[in-house]
Amino acid sequence: MRKQATYLVIGSGSIAKRHIGNIKKLFVSARVGCVSASGRALSADDVGDDTVIYSSMDEALDDNPLFGIVASPAPLHAAYAAQLLSRKIPVLIEKPLSDSLQRYTVYRDVLAAHKDRIEIAYNLRFMSSALKFKALLDACAVGEVRSVSVEVGQYLPDWRPSSDYRKNVSAQRELGGGVLLELSHELDYLGWLLGGFETAFCVARNTGALEIDVEDTVDALLVRSDRLVVNVHMDFLQRAPVRTCKVVGQQGTLVWDILNNGIILRTGRDQSRVLFEDPDYDRNNMYLDQLRHFSRVAQGLAAPVIGLDDGLQTLCLIEAMRKSVATGQAVKIGDIQA
Repeated sequence: MRKQATYLVIGSGSIAKRHIGNIKKLFVSARVGCVSASGRALSADDVGDDTVIYSSMDEALDDNPLFGIVASPAPLHAAYAAQLLSRKIPVLIEKPLSDSLQRYTVYRDVLAAHKDRIEIAYNLRFMSSALKFKALLDACAVGEVRSVSVEVGQYLPDWRPSSDYRKNVSAQRELGGGVLLELSHELDYLGWLLGGFETAFCVARNTGALEIDVEDTVDALLVRSDRLVVNVHMDFLQRAPVRTCKVVGQQGTLVWDILNNGIILRTGRDQSRVLFEDPDYDRNNMYLDQLRHFSRVAQGLAAPVIGLDDGLQTLCLIEAMRKSVATGQAVKIGDIQA
């Protein structure tokens, strides 16, 4: 008799629960197992009645899962990924790749040896408007790009109103919180849309408004080798959420409204038209599409969309931005080595 397929999720927070639910939705006959990232005892209330609960990583690995999803706090991402990969188990690593290059470097060789079976979960790239925006830029829809500005902000206490935000991962330095890591989707998609950057200048602050020990506001200038400048603003403070990417081109301006899943083209003072809109888009679809693709990666049928090198590029950018914050100087990203 053929053994029932098993999938493993490491972690029991909100994103881990989403992955558990999505695996059950896509692979209805599969067993889904979960192990705590912190070592605490889990219950059905944490992960669902029909989820296999493992008491340790050894027990989970002995069940030979088809693939694993690392949804632990960021400081543990690389270590758990290395454990899985050492057993030849493909792994989807929640963003970011790690909370620091120093911690990643400890496991670098193991991850690099299995890079064809690693996907980094920057799921925003699977969103319908993201794919359309990328296609428009690739087709030079507004001609030569002159400048880019990115803004993302939402009041941290509103993220998960049912819990004390100060106790969540996003708010705690030791768990990999803070704007730079939590909102690094923006840094990933900028690399995807525009390629790599040469220098970064960054100012990060903790305003004291939220009673947390991490930065709640970041402003940065990212400069490409051809001197294209990208302005980036990220925060945990805005009461009215915003998430946009504006590309100013020779022939017009493209505005990607991520929260409303739409794209607008502006070509004059009173001239604009909608190029894409799907405001009723179910945001869980991008997680499902990511999971469908990763399943093919795990089977050796597809290459990663966001692979180890992409995750490392974003982590190096984050490290350069941190160094700029510390020194007050622009930093050459190429000088940051893993």
